[in-house]
Amino acid sequence: MNGRVKGMMAFTAILLGYFMALLDTTIVNIALPEMMRHFAGTVSEISWIMNGYNLAFAALILTASRLADQFGRKKVFLLGVALFTLSSLFAGLSTSLGMLILFRTIQGLAGAIIVPVTIPLTTTSFPKEKHGIIIGLWGAIAGLAAASGPSLGGVITEKLNWQWIFYVNVPLGVLSMVLILLFIQESRDESAGKSVDYGGMLSITAGMLLITYAFIKANDFGWDSGEFYALIGAGLLCIVLFFFVQQRVKEPMLPLALLKIKAFNGTSLALFIVGAALSNLALLTSFFLTRVMGMTELKAGLVLSTVAAGSIVSSAVSGGLSNKCGSRWFGAVGALTICGSLYSMSFLHADSPLADIILRLFIAGIGVGMTMAPVMSAGIRHVPQEKVGIASGIINMAKSIGSVLGVAIIVTLLQQNLSGEMQTAQTRVLERVKGDVLLMPFVKEVLVGVINEQGSQLRNGSGSGIQEEMLAAKIIKDLETAAATLGPEQQKAFVSARESQTEEIKVLLSGVDAELKNASVKGFGQTFIYASFMSLPGIIFAWMSDKRRKRKIQNTSAGYRTDLA
Repeated sequence: MNGRVKGMMAFTAILLGYFMALLDTTIVNIALPEMMRHFAGTVSEISWIMNGYNLAFAALILTASRLADQFGRKKVFLLGVALFTLSSLFAGLSTSLGMLILFRTIQGLAGAIIVPVTIPLTTTSFPKEKHGIIIGLWGAIAGLAAASGPSLGGVITEKLNWQWIFYVNVPLGVLSMVLILLFIQESRDESAGKSVDYGGMLSITAGMLLITYAFIKANDFGWDSGEFYALIGAGLLCIVLFFFVQQRVKEPMLPLALLKIKAFNGTSLALFIVGAALSNLALLTSFFLTRVMGMTELKAGLVLSTVAAGSIVSSAVSGGLSNKCGSRWFGAVGALTICGSLYSMSFLHADSPLADIILRLFIAGIGVGMTMAPVMSAGIRHVPQEKVGIASGIINMAKSIGSVLGVAIIVTLLQQNLSGEMQTAQTRVLERVKGDVLLMPFVKEVLVGVINEQGSQLRNGSGSGIQEEMLAAKIIKDLETAAATLGPEQQKAFVSARESQTEEIKVLLSGVDAELKNASVKGFGQTFIYASFMSLPGIIFAWMSDKRRKRKIQNTSAGYRTDLA
């Protein structure tokens, strides 16, 4: 078997493990309602199926990177894939919610081992001139895994059951392990000693754990609560202790010289912003499609997967070109495209054509591919080869924290915007109902109660969209219940006026439906705009992620060469 085939088989092994770890950050979301029914759990309890994974992933990613650099990336990667495969099997076999959360947390630990090791394993498996193309493909797989999770999860849950979301990882993991053993060569950071920096590992793990937990619980605790500030303060104190330890130990887990490289810092900050932007796009769009447009979760997941299509196309192209031409233009234009796509989503309405939504998401995917692969490639290119492992850990940690923080902020903004718009709309609708001279008093009371309930559901995101037929059915049901409590004379009056009361309700409902739906659209539109503005710093950081290239001009007649900026 020639070297090229071996290299591609090694790359396949790496991508299989990487795809599994990233896919499981999104594929589970769509099956959460089914899991809640299966285990009879609450929303708060079920949320820890995701929170446990995210906490373990963010807290341990840097530690895993360092251990891989010290003791062998192939060994650590194989351990991560094996642990991920086994935890997936037992997650599917879980007989209680606690058992499922435990194995999801172990999955997060395994994911933290797998993800940062993929880049150094990839760069050591291929010559340097191929790194741009290979990292472009790596970025395409990242986009595919992140965006296809909801659609795959929906199909698997609908056609099989939620357990198969985890079982599907088992054959992928086994195949990856076989290919790892056969085709991947061992590599490590030869400048790293064997001494384990326990102080650094404990302090950075504790710091990331506390900060990530604070952002996950920010909306429950409140952004101005003592609990939130205490967690953030304790996390920052651990981070300060981490840097103190790094300056004192002989073999620190994080070479502080890396933080003096401008391009590397730009890469980390750019992917921090991109991580937040991607999470915001996925969350806001999925809620808009299901809650406002009334799509099923499966259809919404399939629509969202168009982001992956755009990302695959642009990652495969921009990765190789950025290695030759530089990454700063690709990254900056890609980040600008993401911002523009988020802003364009604010123009959608409840009856927007599906083609309009797909086009916007496809363009967003192009922006993601133009940013992720070139910026990551630049960040790796500007650090010493032996430090690629720990550098990859820092970059992926930044992206992970950005995702968690982005979701925490955008959920708060969405709730505030929906609450404000819905309150205004409700006030107008209720004034119209109360001022109606044709409706009987008890009918008005029923209408007011239903309108308040619908508005409350839309403000907190628990509603499934506003549909006039559903509102009418609920009002009729509530009217029958209320009428049964009336006295004989009032019941007689209602029976004789039922037809006129029903017609007047239909007239009012047409206005209620439009009013509340428009308010919901406005709330989402404002939040998309905020998400776009939050992504703007990514343009600057992406520009910082690479150095300005110099053109070399050879003057053969004069016998000298000049470098032009």
